[in-house]
Amino acid sequence: MDWDRLRVFHIVAQAGSLTEAGHALGVSQSAVSRQVSSLEKSIGVMLFNRHARGLVLTEQGDHLFKITREIFAQVNAISAVISESKDGLSGSLKVATTVGIGSVWFASRLNRFMQTYPKLQLNIHLTDGDVDFTMREADVAINYRQALPMDYVVQKELGIIRMGVYASKEYVQNFGIPRVAEELDNHRIVAFGESELSPVGNASWLLRFGAKPGVMRVPYLSINNAYGMLQAVKGGVGVAILADFMAADHDDLIELFQDAQTPTMPMYYTYPKSLDGLGRIRALYEFMKLELEKKSKK
Repeated sequence: MDWDRLRVFHIVAQAGSLTEAGHALGVSQSAVSRQVSSLEKSIGVMLFNRHARGLVLTEQGDHLFKITREIFAQVNAISAVISESKDGLSGSLKVATTVGIGSVWFASRLNRFMQTYPKLQLNIHLTDGDVDFTMREADVAINYRQALPMDYVVQKELGIIRMGVYASKEYVQNFGIPRVAEELDNHRIVAFGESELSPVGNASWLLRFGAKPGVMRVPYLSINNAYGMLQAVKGGVGVAILADFMAADHDDLIELFQDAQTPTMPMYYTYPKSLDGLGRIRALYEFMKLELEKKSKK
C-alpha cells in the first residue's frame, strides 16, 4: 500500500473535505481526489461516501482511519524521541492549551521553565477546541476536556480548579458590593457566551445563583472566551465567575461570596501514549503540578 496515498487518505478523513485536505497538503482538490480514488482502486473498496456537503467514511474507511491514526502517532513519536538529546532536554515541544490558561496564567510562568531547560523549544498553541494528536497539532494538551476515546492517549489530572465570583475594585466603587446572592439581580453580570465552549459544566451558574426558582438572569455582557471575561471584569464592566488560579494574579479583583459552593473542574494534562516516558513531556507536567500547588498554598 502506497505511503503517500495513505497520508492523503488520513488528511482527507480528518478534514472531511477534499478542498480542506488540499489546503493542508498544498495541492489542488483534483490532485487529492485522484490520490483517494487510486487508493480505493488499489485495495478494492470504497473508503468514502460522497455527498454534496462533503465526505463521510464508509465502514471500511473508518477502520482504515483508526489504523492510520495509530501509524502517524507512532511516526510523530519516533521523531520526538530521536530529537531528544542525551545530555539534557532539547528539541521541540508543542503545547496546546486554552486561550484563558495560556494567555492569562501559563505564559507569565514560562520563563522559569525555559531557564531550567534552555535547550528546549516551546511552541504554544492557544485553542478552546479539541486537539488532534495524530495530525501533530500538539504533543501535549492542557485543558479541562476529558479525552475520548482514551485508547491512545495518557491523561493525568493536574488539579481541581475552583471557580469564584469576582468584581474589580473599580466596579465595587461604582456599583457597590452584592452582600447576598439575591442582590445580583441588580448587578451587571458578565457571562460565558457559548456554553459548548465553556470550561465550566454549568456555564449559566452565576445567572441562576440566588435568582428566583425557574428564573435565569440576563447577562449584561456575554463573551465566549475566559481571557475576554477576565479583561472585562478588570475593566469594571461587571461581575463574573472566573477560575481562581487566573484571578489570583490580579490585585485589582475582589472575590465575592467566598463561602458559596461554586463550580469546580479538573485540569487535565493529555498526551499520546506513544510519547509516554519522553523527558520533555514529564518535565512540563512536573512544572505545571508545582505551579498549581503554589497557587493552592497561597
